[in-house]
Amino acid sequence: MFILCRIEECMEEVNRHILGLVEEQTHLLHEMLLREDRNKIRDLIQEKFIGKIMEVHNGSLPAELIKEIFINMYNLELKYLDEKEERKLLVSSNNNVKFLDINEMFGLGYVNPTIIGGPCAIESTESLEKVAVMLQSLNIKFIRAGAFKPRTSPYDFQGLGEEGLKILREVSDKYSLYAVTEVMDTRAVDIVDKYTDVFQIGARNMQNFELLKEVGRYNKPVILKRGMSSTINELIYASEYIALQGSRKIIICERGIRTFENKTRNTLDISSIPIIKIETKLPVIVDLSHSLGRKDIILQIAKAALAVGADGIMVEVHPNPQTALSDSNQQLNLLEFKNLINGLNLLIK
Repeated sequence: MFILCRIEECMEEVNRHILGLVEEQTHLLHEMLLREDRNKIRDLIQEKFIGKIMEVHNGSLPAELIKEIFINMYNLELKYLDEKEERKLLVSSNNNVKFLDINEMFGLGYVNPTIIGGPCAIESTESLEKVAVMLQSLNIKFIRAGAFKPRTSPYDFQGLGEEGLKILREVSDKYSLYAVTEVMDTRAVDIVDKYTDVFQIGARNMQNFELLKEVGRYNKPVILKRGMSSTINELIYASEYIALQGSRKIIICERGIRTFENKTRNTLDISSIPIIKIETKLPVIVDLSHSLGRKDIILQIAKAALAVGADGIMVEVHPNPQTALSDSNQQLNLLEFKNLINGLNLLIK
């Protein structure tokens, strides 16, 4: 009995010692997370910390057991720290900070879902007006068109710049539409603000943190597109950069992520929509054109997106897609766009 009690006392003492070390390890890990990217920290854990442990291990326990214990311990600590940090985010559903839905941002009353349509790029006043007339006839309130185009090739059409912004403002005012366009550079925020109603942050700039901070300082809605290789958490953290500057008008846009699949331009992550709606208080829209890169399945996917809780959809539409200066294959013509709206039973006569 004496020996058994002594063993139990020793076990309790060892456990208390381990507890203190685990607390200290978690604290150090938290300090690292404040300074380093999570992926880099995971690499450090795998390649350096656990590697060093295995180098000095010479006890009687199997090496694989020791490795598994430390991997599980680090993973659990990281999970705890991630969850703890997420609970503090302004955009988190666990926070009581008020964010506006799309109708509140624009004082639209009750309009659901939101439809945003327009050409990939602003090409001319005449071309943009044809789209605007169609949108107005369908009682759609938002027109999107790019004045600055982030193209993979520097030799492709780069947009009309400020001249395009002037056209967008003129047409939007004439047909009582809200103008949406992409801003690509902190130096262009002032001029884009002058001509448009909604900032759009493109997929390539989702983690351009200085740009996110800059647009967050304006009292203007921001559509934040998911990066083509970004996780949902990274997207939520990107929205937090905007929120920390005071903005309460943030719209998340799922636009597909890059996978090995090539039947669509990107792979639309339908599951991200309800997850973001659960974990944040931000509205979510879906860019059907950039996610699919094709038109033959757009109605089915639009229905799917709305069915899982999307607040709206964004679609590229052009009077004559065959002559479009960019993304001609994925842009709907006017009749195709009207058929899409009819197919969703959204046509307001």
